[in-house]
Amino acid sequence: MARRILSAALILVCAAVPAAAQMAMEMRSTTEFRVCADPANAPMSMEDGSGFENRIADLFGEKLGLPVTYFWFPSGMGFIQRTLRAGECDVIMGFAQGDELVQNTNHYYTSIYGIVTRQDSDLASVDHLKDAALQGREIGVVAGTPPADHLVRAGLGKTMHGAALMVDRRVQDPVGDLLEQVRSGELDAAVLWGPLAGPRVKDDPDLQFTPLLKEEGNPRMFYRITMGVRNGEDDLKRELNSQIRRNQDEINTILRDAGVPLTDDYGKEMLE
Repeated sequence: MARRILSAALILVCAAVPAAAQMAMEMRSTTEFRVCADPANAPMSMEDGSGFENRIADLFGEKLGLPVTYFWFPSGMGFIQRTLRAGECDVIMGFAQGDELVQNTNHYYTSIYGIVTRQDSDLASVDHLKDAALQGREIGVVAGTPPADHLVRAGLGKTMHGAALMVDRRVQDPVGDLLEQVRSGELDAAVLWGPLAGPRVKDDPDLQFTPLLKEEGNPRMFYRITMGVRNGEDDLKRELNSQIRRNQDEINTILRDAGVPLTDDYGKEMLE
């Protein structure tokens, strides 16, 4: 009896896997490179096409011979459910490796958190959060991001100022606000995700971004970035992986031109 129940269960599982793959295939467009993105997540994705992830999407559309189209939706709770899983798109750009909500492609870059200071500040040479120079200083961070834990462990919790993580970026700009507070002197420094902060300070005459390569312990401060596709979309994943491998130099050029700080796969060295 138990053997028959186990056999029936295995049949159901095996039948469900092809069904899921078939559903994913039916959702996928074969005539467009359909991307879901936040319309106001500067400098990554922007509705006017100016974000560096927009440029990478354009590159992939060109290589695949498909026009790039967008379904715009603010990032936050429900983003995956309302976009990728709803069949509104086939690809989400800029997804951290290991997130179980999507199937990840191979990563196409690795970046890191860093500290933003004024160039003329006495903190301009700081490159790790346990530097004694940071004690008693006003430091901004986006709440709920990995650096917050490191700041607390470094004894900086009392002077840490958190900005909201889950916001509608069409009306709020937490990273931009923190950068302006560093510029004005209201904050002494801010610890921010490189792809969000690096491009904004790349040509800034007042601010600088220093990658935090020396931080130890969890949570880690570097992340490998992939594209997200639906579970079951193995063919699309393989196709994108092939394009990443073939066009890595062009991808890196787009990222460097934008000012995204790039590291090796282990967050130990900066890539030139």
